[in-house]
Amino acid sequence: QIRKLSLWIFFLPLIAINLCLFISQNPEFLENTFFSVDQIGRSGFSIPYLDGSLSISRASRTFPQYLIFKPSMIITAVIVYFYWSNNNSLINKFKSTNINYKFKVFGILSAVFLATHSIFLGIKFDIQIYKLMRRVVLLLFIIFEIIAQGMLVYHFIKLKDKLSTYINKKILILKAILVTILAAVAILSLPILIDKGNTHFKHALEWNYFVGVILFYLFTRLLWKRTT
Repeated sequence: QIRKLSLWIFFLPLIAINLCLFISQNPEFLENTFFSVDQIGRSGFSIPYLDGSLSISRASRTFPQYLIFKPSMIITAVIVYFYWSNNNSLINKFKSTNINYKFKVFGILSAVFLATHSIFLGIKFDIQIYKLMRRVVLLLFIIFEIIAQGMLVYHFIKLKDKLSTYINKKILILKAILVTILAAVAILSLPILIDKGNTHFKHALEWNYFVGVILFYLFTRLLWKRTT
């Protein structure tokens, strides 16, 4: 189950954000149809992963892109819930315990914040506190996700001898390196993110960081060996 869930968590949001990007850059395909692209959601060709020309939010928050983005992220959040719950059960099995580990709590909270951010994305309220809370929710999703990932990797490393016949240890090392890089980038980028300006850098970081976060789940698929 964990192997299957991890693939969904990686591919579903990855396809969703890039499909929204494609629609944003090619609105003519939907011209003169019910799904005509909102002017705010249109952009010229670019590679935001490199040039930071637009944000994920701008590419996804207007009609019809949000018809793809919102359901995809909400479904992803539900799958993330089951992913962390199943990993908690797995750790309990190997440790012969019956508790809710902290990584499960942080992982499920990250799913809640992802769903919340997706639901309210694109809804306009002329209230400053609303705009602030939307950024805080997105930030909490990232923080809690990285904490959950780090804690889970820590438990796997402690159990690596018991898991030796089930996992690829090289992939486990890659997962540890990935989480370390994500945490380091988040900390080092914080002064730039807080400061005004540097818009293109922030947008490019947003696209790449999101892919980095879900890459953890692709590594999960590669971590576990096929069993019979």
